[in-house]
Amino acid sequence: VAMAATRSVMRAVRVFEFGGPEVLKLQSDVLVPVPKENQVLIKVHACGVNPVDTYIRSGTYARKPALPYTPGSDVAGVIESVGEHVTAFKKGDRVFTLETLSGGYAEYAVAAASRVFPLPDKLDFRQGAAIGVPYFTAYRALFQKGCAKAGESVLVHGASGGVGLAACQIARACGLKVLGTAGTEEGMNVILRNGAHQAFNHRDPNYTERIKACTGPGGVDIIIEMLSNVNLDADLQLLSCAGRVMVVGCRGRIEINPRDTMSKESSIIGVSLFLATEEERSECATAVLDGIEAGWLKPVVGLEYPLEKVAKAHEDIIYSSGARGKMVLLL
Repeated sequence: VAMAATRSVMRAVRVFEFGGPEVLKLQSDVLVPVPKENQVLIKVHACGVNPVDTYIRSGTYARKPALPYTPGSDVAGVIESVGEHVTAFKKGDRVFTLETLSGGYAEYAVAAASRVFPLPDKLDFRQGAAIGVPYFTAYRALFQKGCAKAGESVLVHGASGGVGLAACQIARACGLKVLGTAGTEEGMNVILRNGAHQAFNHRDPNYTERIKACTGPGGVDIIIEMLSNVNLDADLQLLSCAGRVMVVGCRGRIEINPRDTMSKESSIIGVSLFLATEEERSECATAVLDGIEAGWLKPVVGLEYPLEKVAKAHEDIIYSSGARGKMVLLL
């Protein structure tokens, strides 16, 4: 703790009011947080940027943090100090987090020790910052909520982003037939290199017909849906009997015909990592750490930004055309 005390201030992004990307303010005089019992202080090397960060910042999300706050949940870095009763980690350990208490867009972050995991040497810090929310969400969507089984088919709708690529890698490793969509040629190549058996361009007006031709009359068993406000109606046409759409992302309303679910007894299931129980989170963690160990879990890092360009990162994650991996801030 003495180390942290010598450097008592840090650079961190602060949000004082909800709004557009311009409300993200980089400040250089933020106090370095001190870990309490069962908490650790991490010197942050990289922090993942998730679409949910932008929803929370805009004030439109179901959960609103108390202002001011620092965004960011997925950090990778090195343990700086530990609070009382922490035995799993020591100063100098390489780690990644699922969430932080003080916010990840900062030079230091405090996290509950139970939300921190060892980062193996085979992955760098940028990759470490791309694990938490994407892989835990993908695992939860596929198995805890989607009840995926080996031999079933899965369509990852918007497969070239952080959660999408995680879903492709996990589904492929677990014996599913994996189809993915992306919006660019480059995106399609990325998903084919990361577990998809076939890729489709969702900007092609006939792409749903191509998916149907690929799955045959049976349809697809599970759809992992990143943009349900655009795709949900079409998804219902692509499902098999007893198929299920896992709603991972949504940016607005959509009209559907519920009769489409009756004809196939299909389900639309919402996914929220925030609602996972302690047991479920620990099951996700085991699967993720096993995947890293086995070598099939390899986070793909996309665009990288310095902390000064955080507002640009928030713009790009919503408006740029076609994701290619996980967006990260580098410190």
